[in-house]
Amino acid sequence: MVLTTFVLTEFSAWANHKYIMHGFMWFFHADHHKKDHKSWFERNDLFFIIYAVPSWLLIMFGMMNNAWYTWVGFGILLYGLAYFFVHDLIIHQRFKVFTKSNNVYVLALRRAHKMHHKNIGKEGGESFGMLIIKKKYLQAAMKQVKV
Repeated sequence: MVLTTFVLTEFSAWANHKYIMHGFMWFFHADHHKKDHKSWFERNDLFFIIYAVPSWLLIMFGMMNNAWYTWVGFGILLYGLAYFFVHDLIIHQRFKVFTKSNNVYVLALRRAHKMHHKNIGKEGGESFGMLIIKKKYLQAAMKQVKV
């Protein structure tokens, strides 16, 4: 159940990113596409809370009732941890931890996300997912590493 939820959350995150964050909640996401941040925090960080609350509630009420949806909450939590690790540490390097990598997948992730940020507006973007990326980015990364 945890792994299934984790995988489904990637598709949910893609849809949320494309239709909600680049839709009616653009105001909160727009600063994430700007380079001149006045603060280390972004309005976009609000989405952490928005997505953490259902996970917390499912885990809390699931544990109180010994219910199956506890594991759904843990799947969402696991995806949130992966998001922090991949998006904030590896891609955007908000903490200078993983600054150099020759890993093909990491390079492809960074390239795909860079292409997403190339468009600074609400409309016309690409690469809205986090973990599943287009083949063209993997191929470009393989050429970069010369695999």
